[in-house]
Amino acid sequence: MAQGFCQNAQHRIVEFPMRQGGNREGWTIRPTRRMIATFLQSSHSVSSRLPMSSTFPDNVSVAPMMAWTDRHCRYLHRLASPSVKLFTEMVTTGALLHGRRLQLLDFDPSEHPLAIQLGGNDPEALAACARLAAERGYDEVNLNVGCPSDRVQEGEIGACLMASPGRVADCVAAMRMAVEIPVTVKCRLGIDAHTSDQFLDDFIGTVAAAGCRRFYVHARIALLQGLSPAQNRSIPPLQHARVFALKVRFPDLDIHLNGGLTSSDDVQVALQACDGAMIGRAAYHDPLLLARIHRLTHAPAGDAITPFDLLFGYRDYMRSQLGEGVPLKRMTRHLLGLFNGVTGARQYRRILSDARRLAHNDIGLIDDALACITERSSAA
Repeated sequence: MAQGFCQNAQHRIVEFPMRQGGNREGWTIRPTRRMIATFLQSSHSVSSRLPMSSTFPDNVSVAPMMAWTDRHCRYLHRLASPSVKLFTEMVTTGALLHGRRLQLLDFDPSEHPLAIQLGGNDPEALAACARLAAERGYDEVNLNVGCPSDRVQEGEIGACLMASPGRVADCVAAMRMAVEIPVTVKCRLGIDAHTSDQFLDDFIGTVAAAGCRRFYVHARIALLQGLSPAQNRSIPPLQHARVFALKVRFPDLDIHLNGGLTSSDDVQVALQACDGAMIGRAAYHDPLLLARIHRLTHAPAGDAITPFDLLFGYRDYMRSQLGEGVPLKRMTRHLLGLFNGVTGARQYRRILSDARRLAHNDIGLIDDALACITERSSAA
């Protein structure tokens, strides 16, 4: 069977089977449910054509995000980009040492390069967790010194640790003694009244002296009293220039900018002034942003990845995970933003959120959801 081509509403091209003898010059077709089913059963599976992680500079990453960047989300992001560094959600030392260790450390080999973010303040416990992560095959251990939530503060971890640079340095030193993989830190520009460049320099300098060479810096301060985590991502103003200036003051350190990066242009600017760029919620709401960034930074002549590519590749993954007992609803939630702005997207999201079908692990809802996009786009 020859290959036809389909344009979505954004005029990106995706291959679908077409009858022998069909002429694709000057026109495109839209996939029907029957074509989708035929394509999924063919030997031209999208997941086999999408590149998996290889050796790329790890200067672009997706931030660790609680309740979002689980292993299923990371698999989807890897389909979008073979180069981006992925991060786990924050895992506390207590959960890892005394909880469901295998489940917390689990990941798919395609996720490399992959970092685990740890939350803790005890050097010995962090060293033990770093050792577990290294043995499991993670590429980097990152210490959370940026989360401002009340629950994290109660455990004296996260952003409040910026007030104790000596303790953070001890934690970094202990982890570096325990593992050979890089140990890094994610922090803010400051906390509460401690917002000066001198405070930031003292923190960075103290932790760097313990052997930390890479810092992911969220370009906001954290106000630990009176603001929720969501408010701390929006009310304190972004100060990218301060992160750029930090790089100038510490030229030998690896400084990655985080916060407010929502486009490939933003990432390009960050990479001109810093050593790396870390993207947050923008990557979750629009996974194709990662594909656009990969093309910009690594493969300008490469083929554009479409929402259809991601959906079909991820569908194969969901099938395999269902066979291992993973509930469908844990995986489909990461697909909700895939067709934002496209005709039929609301109905697509409604079908993917159908509680009855999700409870029965009915993966057929993927085809039905996609049909809303293709059929409505065709009628528009």
